[in-house]
Amino acid sequence: MNETKDLEKIFRKIDDEYYDIVKEIIEHPEFQKRLEYHHHENRSVYTHSLYVSYYSYKIAKKMKLDYRSAAIAGLLHDFYYDDWQLHPKKGIKNLHGFIHPTEALINSQIYFPNMINNKIADSIKKHMFPLTVTPPKYCEGWIITIVDKFTSLEIFKHPKQLYKYVGLALIFKKIK
Repeated sequence: MNETKDLEKIFRKIDDEYYDIVKEIIEHPEFQKRLEYHHHENRSVYTHSLYVSYYSYKIAKKMKLDYRSAAIAGLLHDFYYDDWQLHPKKGIKNLHGFIHPTEALINSQIYFPNMINNKIADSIKKHMFPLTVTPPKYCEGWIITIVDKFTSLEIFKHPKQLYKYVGLALIFKKIK
């Protein structure tokens, strides 16, 4: 993945207040590993999460909401165990879209327990609504859910890869 331009673009926008909120996460070696995890075709989980976090922070701040929690939850919403595109799991209930919010929350609680509150936990756990069935409880969670969907629209630039994002990669592998 060559996403240097994406990272440069977002880091030019980041202000000191935002950076102070998320510095501990961004600089953590475990979070840094997400630079190597594919999110969608030309973007890493790290870059995607940074986009979701920063824009959720900006929107929450403009709306006079808890922008600190929005920044943290946005950064950790996809903090799952491994690159799911390289290691897909079998079975409908194990599809990435269904299981990664729980994995992200568990990882967040392990690596950043001092930063997780109820609002952040709920936002991470429910950011895949409507797949998660239960919607976010807080406005900040709704912001993260919407920004996440918006920043993920890049998949439509690669229509031949859509099957992978709806969890059909294993089925298509067997057919080929």
